[in-house]
Amino acid sequence: MTDIKAEAYKLAALDQDFILGDTMRGARFMMEYAKAEEHLRRHKIRSTIVVFGSARVRENGNAWQAGIYDAARQFARIASTRGGALAHDHGWRDNVIATGGGPGVMEAANRGAMDAGAVSIGFNISIPHEQEPNPYITPDLNFQFHYFAMRKMHFAMRARALAVFPGGFGTLDELFELLTLSQTQKAPIIPVVLYDSAYWKRVINFDALVEAGMIGAEDLNGFDFADDAGEAWEKLEARGLAPGEDSEPVT
Repeated sequence: MTDIKAEAYKLAALDQDFILGDTMRGARFMMEYAKAEEHLRRHKIRSTIVVFGSARVRENGNAWQAGIYDAARQFARIASTRGGALAHDHGWRDNVIATGGGPGVMEAANRGAMDAGAVSIGFNISIPHEQEPNPYITPDLNFQFHYFAMRKMHFAMRARALAVFPGGFGTLDELFELLTLSQTQKAPIIPVVLYDSAYWKRVINFDALVEAGMIGAEDLNGFDFADDAGEAWEKLEARGLAPGEDSEPVT
């Protein structure tokens, strides 16, 4: 007699053990792309300003940390107000703040967007020390990824500018990922600003990379430094960031 309760008889789409198995890794990767994409399109998100920075920065930390938090919050409020994220005419939203969804600088940026009354995105990642999403992300734009690669893809594919605040390994990884995509022409060149020039020039000796022949002198033209939230926005505008995009939605 046929056993319809057998594992093999389950519908594939309802069989969690099958979906989470090794052979379905490609399908899971595709689903992580499709789920976020569907929600972003539903909210008419055409382009983003990606904000990176340390999860360890705290609003109530030392004076330097508190200043970084406040600057990230101010920057996101300015960008959301002036950049096109406040579309209320059922049009496509441009320059929407997108972060890694966690605490610290990420929280500050999502909070700044909320201060402006704009939507914002959180691209969270599931990691061993569980990252809790901050409370300022627009709920329907609060995503969780298993695969770093797919998270990186969603960061890159709509980015029209990048603002990088002080951070550690994760921040450096994301910064160089997007700089490399532009350098290798795998993605359009976008405006990039590094906030707190003293920090970045102390942490990375960009000139030494040129002197050693590891990058070209022209590669240093790929980003600017800023020491004020308003200046950071102005540097992005000076590099061509427009309040709205004339291009078609992402396809």
